[in-house]
Amino acid sequence: MNFHAVRAIYLFEMNRAWRTLLQSIASPVISTSLYFVVFGSAIGSKMVAIDGISYGAFIIPGLVMLALLTESISNAAFGIFFPKYNGTIYELLSAPVALPEILLGYVGAAASKSIIIGLIMLATARLFVDYSIAHPFWMLGFLVLTAVTFSLFGFIIGVWADGFEKLQIVPMLIVTPLAFLGGSFYSISMLPPLWQIITLANPVVYLISGFRWSFYDVADVNVGVSLGMTVFFLLLCLALITWMFRSGYRLKQ
Repeated sequence: MNFHAVRAIYLFEMNRAWRTLLQSIASPVISTSLYFVVFGSAIGSKMVAIDGISYGAFIIPGLVMLALLTESISNAAFGIFFPKYNGTIYELLSAPVALPEILLGYVGAAASKSIIIGLIMLATARLFVDYSIAHPFWMLGFLVLTAVTFSLFGFIIGVWADGFEKLQIVPMLIVTPLAFLGGSFYSISMLPPLWQIITLANPVVYLISGFRWSFYDVADVNVGVSLGMTVFFLLLCLALITWMFRSGYRLKQ
């Protein structure tokens, strides 16, 4: 393992985030803060408690998870796509760097940025809503595991995409709707029985449910199932990356 290469890629991607601080960090935090203001403070004060939790506090894990999914995918996808787009990928391909090292550098940086954003959002939420974290270790575990998993997924999208349209289609048309319908703003127990069963086919439900359990000890799905599904998505992404490169995908346009 060429750790010098991994470190170089990782630091380059992290430095790119610090150079574009408003876009990379401030923008998603401000956007999510607006949700806290509208749904947490304004509308939330008029809503009934869910499972004994105020509505404003209840939606915090869902909002953080929503931002984590989109930012992880976006960071990883753009991170690998832009070198392909502007041609600098050939500098990387001509260097003695293997695919696992490229993957570790880009995915590690994308996941790190997403985790930082998630933690800033949790700190920001405290300004608007009072909440508690029942299981801090598990909260951090779900945060890291989800960031890594969807950064891998974003890397897959970045390798697959050959234009900006393809780069945006999966996050915009698939991931974001699934996150909104996965219990970000409500408990699936509030749905009619048939729709509860249908909703369980949404993979994001398990991520949000497990993350919310780490805050309030309540969940729509058994926490063991949530953890198992999250690990399954991680392994699925790794398997898909392996298959893509064995099938002839290359890190170039």
